Amino acid sequence: MKSDFFKHQAQTSNYPFAIEVSHAKGSFIYDTSGKKYLDFVAGVSANSLGHNHPKVSEAIKNQVDTYTHVMVYGEFIQQPQVDLCKVLASTLPENLSSVYITNSGTEATEGALKLAKRVTNRAEIIAAKNSYHGNTQGSMSVSGVEKQNAAFRPLVPGIKFIEFNNEIDIEKITHKTAAVILETIQGGAGFIEPKNGYLTKVKQRCKEVGALLILDEIQTGIGRTGTFWGFENYNVIPDIIITGKGLGGGMPIGAFIASFEHMSLLKDNPKLGHISTFAGHPVIAAAANATVKEILEKDFLSESLRKEKIIRKHLQHPAIKEIRGKGLMLAAMVESPELASKIILKCLDKGLILFSLLFEGKAMRITPPLTISDDELALGCSIIIETIEEFV
Repeated sequence: MKSDFFKHQAQTSNYPFAIEVSHAKGSFIYDTSGKKYLDFVAGVSANSLGHNHPKVSEAIKNQVDTYTHVMVYGEFIQQPQVDLCKVLASTLPENLSSVYITNSGTEATEGALKLAKRVTNRAEIIAAKNSYHGNTQGSMSVSGVEKQNAAFRPLVPGIKFIEFNNEIDIEKITHKTAAVILETIQGGAGFIEPKNGYLTKVKQRCKEVGALLILDEIQTGIGRTGTFWGFENYNVIPDIIITGKGLGGGMPIGAFIASFEHMSLLKDNPKLGHISTFAGHPVIAAAANATVKEILEKDFLSESLRKEKIIRKHLQHPAIKEIRGKGLMLAAMVESPELASKIILKCLDKGLILFSLLFEGKAMRITPPLTISDDELALGCSIIIETIEEFV
């Protein structure tokens, strides 16, 4: 299988982990030799309820036996789609009541950008330096790391960049601006939180000039940061929300969410202003429904904050300079990318899955399933500390 993987499957990096997966359950992934790996990454924040959660699996199987794809998004009334839109709306302020389900987070970004232009009749989009919103062309255009974008230019024009947490830059938002798109917590840049009411100040400036605030909740949403939506931590309500990753409990999904009034503009002028064949696929929507309901009913929100304290308690070592982030979206920072890489690879040998961040080489991603146990957290942290001791 490994030789076929390298021969026939397109690679995304020069040195993939290349674990030959046999099966996965709970907080563990098992390879074909029987070795088990404690998963501190959760499919890059996607497996909210761990691997093969019984309620998610049951929802998938039941829906497969009922019907799968029947029609392009938004034309037929399908219970899984309606239920998902309704439960997501129930977690949000009343003005954020209309949900457009997509196939992924980057597609949700694309939809949100289109909607902002349609609402405001403006073209300028302002994004943050060192941001990441996905890998389609529009999403890349608002992602602020040039080394990632340079090989694929020209991208979508009309994009300007500001520095995250820089209040002086807020003045660059003007009456020409259609929308400001920000990650609630910057992910690829190193899990950087907004400070000093930054998001509130950006929203106020948007209101002053008639621009919209789009918050990318692809990583911060669905319970990972101790509230269902990350923005709830920072006293701000966006005009459009983007979600994905953890929403599907391991299945591919995204969504952008806005007011009914704004979303209705996509129906006309032009007709079918935003359309997708497989968006809101009933099997995926059923999985997402099960995921969201389980997170809300089992109070994983407060658990995320409690488990954050466990990680911070156990991950204490002079080589760990800082632990950034909130809830179960954390990054342990060391002094160099070389050290971080050595620790990540050695931990993999010892049966612990860590990962890097896209633009911050000194970081080690810690985004385990929300369902991870206290003992599993302590075990993973002990492996990290033991490994650090071998290198410093």
